Amino acid sequence: MADDLTQLDAAEIERRVAAVRERMRPLDEQLAAIRGERDLLLTELRRRRRLSERTTRADLKASMKEGKFPTIAELVAGSEGGSLDELVYNLKTGGEVRLGFPGSRSQSLTFTDGVQLVNAADLGRAAELYAAGWELGSPGRPGVRVHFPGTRQERLVPADEVYARPGEREGG
Repeated sequence: MADDLTQLDAAEIERRVAAVRERMRPLDEQLAAIRGERDLLLTELRRRRRLSERTTRADLKASMKEGKFPTIAELVAGSEGGSLDELVYNLKTGGEVRLGFPGSRSQSLTFTDGVQLVNAADLGRAAELYAAGWELGSPGRPGVRVHFPGTRQERLVPADEVYARPGEREGG
């Protein structure tokens, strides 16, 4: 392509463009076939990951039903201390959640005496409040505020529908 293109007429340039496109056609077809192979492999990886996640979630739900993991209410009632962040929390459906408000740096539990609200940032404080008769939730709204990791979606769920288990967080 060392030609001085300014010296060529439009018809010659169009002929050269057509020739380049003709040379590109087999490469485009090859590239489309390679992309198809890649997409097929990625689909299989997604299928396997989803199957693994479904199996893991089913196993987790079975363990919760068998009583292997305490509910948040049982954890607070029997706790003497520790960090809320040392545990992983799941709804009874198996979905992973974090305690407290979305965007918070650390997890927390909210307690009420019927009038006031107090946040507990660790299990020791939560156990103290529980032993003093405070309930999980806010006045007129019992439960545990949870949110889904990586989202702003939050819910208030009954304390017996959130389970705690030891381990590393899966989704960060």
